[in-house]
Amino acid sequence: MLCPNCLSWQAEIDGIRSPFRFDGAIRQAIHELKYRNLRALAVLLAQLLSDYLVSNPVPGEVLVPVPLHHKRLRERGYNQSSLLAQPLGKLANLPVVDDCLARQRHAPPQARTSTVDERRSNVADAFSCRDRRLEGKQVLLIDDVSTSGSTLDACARALKEAGATTVWGLVLAREI
Repeated sequence: MLCPNCLSWQAEIDGIRSPFRFDGAIRQAIHELKYRNLRALAVLLAQLLSDYLVSNPVPGEVLVPVPLHHKRLRERGYNQSSLLAQPLGKLANLPVVDDCLARQRHAPPQARTSTVDERRSNVADAFSCRDRRLEGKQVLLIDDVSTSGSTLDACARALKEAGATTVWGLVLAREI
């Protein structure tokens, strides 16, 4: 089922799946992982993603975590999406490629934007692929949260421009 904002959106991403809504205990766990350096949660959260994939298969032969800009990575010290992707790759027996997709442009965090249009504008042309390693591949893009889908869609655009055949998003939680 498509939300009202998605009906008129010409998205590049083939779909976004998540096992949870972004509220309650999952919201708290994501915040602890992302903002409070509780990296140990990543393995448990990756297990939840793996369990979801078993019962809700999504096309994918390689996992690609959504990258952070190097400034944000330096500030935080780690990429929460990579922390999720690494154990998920082991559990799902899929390779993780975390050095192909790159965030080229630094922008304010998506959480600080208030409308779907602002979110889309904030990440427009922010991502690119360093090479064509994912050409002909079905990519499963990993992130912690999807609010509007704008970040995942911007990543999908870059991946498809580099030859990926399909790009699906898999996130722990969605707001929509």
